[in-house]
Amino acid sequence: MNAQHSPITIDVPLGPSDLDDALRSDVRRGLLAIPKALPPKWFYDEQGCALFDQITRLSEYYPTEAERSILHAHARAIAITSGADTMVELGSGSTDKTRVLLNALSESGQLRRFSPFEINEPTLRSSIHDIHVAYPDIEVHAVVGDFERHLSAIPKNGRRMIVFLGGTIGNFIPAERTSFFAELASTMSVGDTLLLGTDLVKDIDRLEAAYNDVGGITADFNRNVLAVVNRELDADFDLSQFEHRAWFDQEHSWIEMKLRSLVAQQVHVRALDLVVHFARDEEMRTEVSTKFRRDQVEVELSNAGLMVEKWMTDPAGDFALSLSFKI
Repeated sequence: MNAQHSPITIDVPLGPSDLDDALRSDVRRGLLAIPKALPPKWFYDEQGCALFDQITRLSEYYPTEAERSILHAHARAIAITSGADTMVELGSGSTDKTRVLLNALSESGQLRRFSPFEINEPTLRSSIHDIHVAYPDIEVHAVVGDFERHLSAIPKNGRRMIVFLGGTIGNFIPAERTSFFAELASTMSVGDTLLLGTDLVKDIDRLEAAYNDVGGITADFNRNVLAVVNRELDADFDLSQFEHRAWFDQEHSWIEMKLRSLVAQQVHVRALDLVVHFARDEEMRTEVSTKFRRDQVEVELSNAGLMVEKWMTDPAGDFALSLSFKI
């Protein structure tokens, strides 16, 4: 097979109007809730993605490098154990880390297809162009979609390894994780696998330092969600009047990230005809990031019909990759 015979397909079950409707719904519901909250998926406009890329390079932020080290150490074993000829990546972004897996599958003679699944269409289109250049002989079937609504749109060709990296699963609260794992498993066939990245429980000071870098990049990233609402919904959040806060909640085993109003203020969200009042020191949650233990991951996956076959960590035990089979 050569490059001119390798098909590229892009499905777009998520259109611009869908994103706008989802943002409007999330912002209205979140700003009227008690306590207030905004979902973390709205961090990631172009500026948010650039800020997060900077975060992943910070000395305080260990997860990205820890996960990458596991991939380099175990990619060949993952490829062989999975038996996959098709890789599906959820939240593919730039596909940086998964090149390691694609190379391992290719070198073992297994790789036939790649299906990236990503909410940001421009990012997706850019990344699949790069993939097509690097792997011209494989089929690429991409999906522009949202985890919450479009998992059923994942292509079902071949024996698949579904890859969900970065510890993103930690942004789901327990009930959301249960629903997500159940829905994802329902799209899988017996023999398909899930490669899941999970951040692990560790020293609290290290956990909190990872979300409170001295350069304030994470604080800028956190406040960027307000800039998104300002731009997309004609709001007038004053970003300078909100303070970034992040700490480890031991009861829930997660980092909780919030924005605290420094003054009593009101915010207009004109596109929603909404006026929102903030008391001084009132906090609005923007993200949770759960930290896991192995037995917890195994139980949650087992409840969805997924059996952990391989458990892999970096030498320091900061982060884990688990490879699970659909049973």
